[in-house]
Amino acid sequence: MSQPQPQPAAPTLSIGPHLVQPPVVLAPMAGITNAPFRTLCREFSGGKGLFVSEMITTRALVERNEKTMQLIHFDASEKPRSIQLYGVDPATVGKAVRMIAEEDLADHIDLNFGCPVPKVTRKGGGSALPYKRNLLRAILKEAVSGAGDLPVTMKMRKGIDDDHITYLDAGRIAVEEGVTAIALHGRTAAQHYGGTADWSAIARLKEHVPEIPVLGNGDIWSASDAVRMMRETGCDGVVVGRGCLGRPWLFGDLVAAFEGRTDARAGGTDGWGARPVLRTVADVMVRHAALLGEWIGDESRGVIDFRKHVAWYLKGFSVGSEMRKRLAITSSLAELRAGLDELDLDQGWPDGADGPRGRTSGNNRVVLPDGWLRDPYDCAGVSEEAELDTSGG
Repeated sequence: MSQPQPQPAAPTLSIGPHLVQPPVVLAPMAGITNAPFRTLCREFSGGKGLFVSEMITTRALVERNEKTMQLIHFDASEKPRSIQLYGVDPATVGKAVRMIAEEDLADHIDLNFGCPVPKVTRKGGGSALPYKRNLLRAILKEAVSGAGDLPVTMKMRKGIDDDHITYLDAGRIAVEEGVTAIALHGRTAAQHYGGTADWSAIARLKEHVPEIPVLGNGDIWSASDAVRMMRETGCDGVVVGRGCLGRPWLFGDLVAAFEGRTDARAGGTDGWGARPVLRTVADVMVRHAALLGEWIGDESRGVIDFRKHVAWYLKGFSVGSEMRKRLAITSSLAELRAGLDELDLDQGWPDGADGPRGRTSGNNRVVLPDGWLRDPYDCAGVSEEAELDTSGG
């Protein structure tokens, strides 16, 4: 009788001293990746992977803004604790990083250079900033020097638009300044979330900066997408954003796929994957809303905050438009549970529900400060107003 062949070990990602196995990272998403959502994703993954906070602005952190201090709260089970910072002023970024290191607020710092939102780019932040090479270098230098032993990573896009591509220059600067790893979203700021992510750019970046890990981001809707991205690009890990909206169990699928566990196959379109009936989805929805209420300290506010998730969880299920509207205006757990219980909870997972979700707009004009594109090395266009005073996007 032949002996069963051992499964190859899941690939491992090193973020400084932290081993992430399998190499799966939850992308920071404003208003989404708060402590309750991270808890759900972590539970489904069995605690495996890396789960990053939503965006924290360096100015708000340094000023100890009340909302920001809540956003950087981590559950005791979150290890390593990962904070994503947004900032445009090297001095303020340096202060925020030193504060995190000295007060033991996190174990890993990620820097946001990928946000395409107009209120960020019009002030020179997010995905607009890497165009200013010297400013990017100054920020990274301050962050790495202030972090001490904490690893500093960065997330970015290909560039502002097809005429202003920055990711290869930014990657080289990151290596020279001691950044531990880079995540690249295979779109420009102008694309926002439209069209198809350019995975070939991820492969080129990996070839360009072989010294450090490169993570790929963009259009990972299933576990097999993640496996395929790593195979096709040679990247060291994946960053999952919109694919997990309304599907926190995707992280369980990802762990199973990278570990090669055939026992976790569920006959889905990608060979792996939880395909829960609506009853199970409804239970997760109520738990998500309850966790938000506990985190905020008010059940009603938690359910109200949960409203944005309703359409994502119910995508593809047979739920009438009136009921969808009703569920999206609930204000208590009892009201949410009662509405869900009126549905046909024995519905199976709908065909097509594994695909794209969330924002899909693209081909946008990127709003930039006046004269921003005149000189990629001149930093004069950055104003103090670019340092946002609120966190969470």
